Amino acid sequence: MKRPDIIIGIDPDVDKSGVAALNCRTKGVKVGRKRFPDLIDSLRELRDDEKKNNIPILVVVEASWLISHNWHTSHGRSAAAIAKTGYNVGRNHQVGMLIVECCRAMGLEVKEQMPLKKMWKGADGKITHEELSWFIVGLPKQTNNEERDAALLAWNEANFPIKVKL
Repeated sequence: MKRPDIIIGIDPDVDKSGVAALNCRTKGVKVGRKRFPDLIDSLRELRDDEKKNNIPILVVVEASWLISHNWHTSHGRSAAAIAKTGYNVGRNHQVGMLIVECCRAMGLEVKEQMPLKKMWKGADGKITHEELSWFIVGLPKQTNNEERDAALLAWNEANFPIKVKL
């Protein structure tokens, strides 16, 4: 595949997945959250635009299922709480795997990306809206974790510079 004009970053979630569309020419990013059926409809529309207008598109899905050791244990948590967390994580993994499968079935170029390193100022090392705004211009006034993760996936895949305020 030649260098994509559009990179779609997706942070899978059971309720609403974070989605970011990065225009690699303008560096413009649109973020949002979509339920699974709406996301698949949007990907189908993108695929049709790609074919009609010859615009290369790459979909990048955060693939945390590729991590072999994703334990969510801690002292003081009950076995039931740990089991519930594991169950929810597994459900999110399944959504991600289904998104990848749907992209491939539609003929979209898709990449399974292991989660990026959590090295930011937010809770659990997640990137904050303020940090993301340092290098992505034009974001809405607020973003949630899923939207930020999706935007960061797309930006990272484009190999655009990530600036950190010192």
